[in-house]
Amino acid sequence: MGSQVTRRSFLGRGAAAAAALAMPSWITAAPPPKLERKGAARKVIVAGAGLAGLAAAWELTQAGHEVTVLEARNRAGGRVETLREPFADDLYAEAGATTIHDTHDLTFHYAKLCDVALDPQPLAAGATVYHLRGQRIVQDPRKESPWPLELTAEEQQLGRRGMWEKYVQPVLERVGDGQAPGWPSAQAAVYDGMTYGEMLRRQGASKAAIDLLRLGFPDLLGDGIEAASALDVLREGAQRAAMKQVFIVRGGSDRLPKALAAKLAERIYYGVPIVRIEQDGAGVRAVCRQAGGDRTFAADHLICTLPLQLLGKVEFSPPLSPEKQRAIAELPSTSVARIFLQTRTKFWVAEGLNGVALTDLPLMAVFEKIQSTAGRRGVLENYTAGAQARAVTAMPVRFFRAANGRQVAGARL
Repeated sequence: MGSQVTRRSFLGRGAAAAAALAMPSWITAAPPPKLERKGAARKVIVAGAGLAGLAAAWELTQAGHEVTVLEARNRAGGRVETLREPFADDLYAEAGATTIHDTHDLTFHYAKLCDVALDPQPLAAGATVYHLRGQRIVQDPRKESPWPLELTAEEQQLGRRGMWEKYVQPVLERVGDGQAPGWPSAQAAVYDGMTYGEMLRRQGASKAAIDLLRLGFPDLLGDGIEAASALDVLREGAQRAAMKQVFIVRGGSDRLPKALAAKLAERIYYGVPIVRIEQDGAGVRAVCRQAGGDRTFAADHLICTLPLQLLGKVEFSPPLSPEKQRAIAELPSTSVARIFLQTRTKFWVAEGLNGVALTDLPLMAVFEKIQSTAGRRGVLENYTAGAQARAVTAMPVRFFRAANGRQVAGARL
């Protein structure tokens, strides 16, 4: 939807399983096409040590090129970040990327390359809690109960799943495979010009049906269904529908970028944010800010894997094209805030619940953290996005003492 369309793609199609892990027959770890060098080795700078930058650097080194990776932070991984404090009993939480789907063949490849184990995650058993229009609704997945909402008679009979099949599934079929070459087709591109909410209304969904169907991932993209592109939400929905199994990295998501970074150790410079990129007939130069002054790295080529929000702070000489400048300035990302709560017991299990709550409240959604399934303690994650996330992160931080004496940061609610 013009400059307001949210694009969500980071890991794209990546991740990998350890050789010792028995994978179902439909899981493949197809390696990327081998990068073959033609001519003399070149000097290449890779801007950013997230998974994209690390993968690019690894493939280039395997082709014999001289690679330098420049990372602003003091760690590799980008938006992959695992939090291990202040959790007890070896519990942890993910501040960024959490799960790997069976369709993420490239990630499987790099996990296998780095001997990083992946663990398949079973579907959580139990009922899901919904909170909508001031009502708490508990729905058993085995038998959907009537919804206390102003649905049409047909919608009430269809239930939430049936409404998805009526209002969304036909559009998904018209949109086609988001991974296919040349996607989106002209037929699919039409849905990039409308919001997901508008698409549901055009399909005939009532307001109550839309309020119900928006809960969960549709409203957690961009600034919600009345702002995000219908095509973006539909593509995400199609990928979820095609998924057969979810995996997590054993011990935390950050073990994958750490393992890949270890293979490139001497090539990575940390704590060197790029402030200027210069290019001329002699090659390319990245000027980095360091304590005490600037440092310049020179190469024949530069691969940029920085997020657009950071790229907008980099000066280019000569300037980028107007089209690229506009994309950097206008293409937004989803604002996300995560709040974690460690519990002494998994009280929701005793109540027959699966640890998931979807709401129209400001907290939006709550999930049990996947890796907390073993042991007595648990971790719940509150996941907010869009305007709600920005409101949470704008709250002043206050510190308090936990029962164990640790100092913990929290927001004044």
